Amino acid sequence: MSMAHPHISQRDLRMRSREIMDAVEKGETFTVTRDGQEIGSLVPLRSRRRFVSREEFAAMSVNAPVVDLDTFRADQDVSLDQHQDDPFERRPL
Repeated sequence: MSMAHPHISQRDLRMRSREIMDAVEKGETFTVTRDGQEIGSLVPLRSRRRFVSREEFAAMSVNAPVVDLDTFRADQDVSLDQHQDDPFERRPL
């Protein structure tokens, strides 16, 4: 049996679900048991952030590779079709 997380029985989960779910929401993880056997885990979901501050972005960018803009543009020019057809041009059938 795993000793890393508190164990709760299926009955405890049913009887104390609000208390246990509140703990999970706060970051706690539980191992659920039935008849003494581990049957699952309750783990908090990671929340996704939508915003990264300028300072945090700058700190994360310290180890980013340097991008040569001329090489980057040349790579784009090679991979993109530079001769787009006019979508309104009529073509013979």
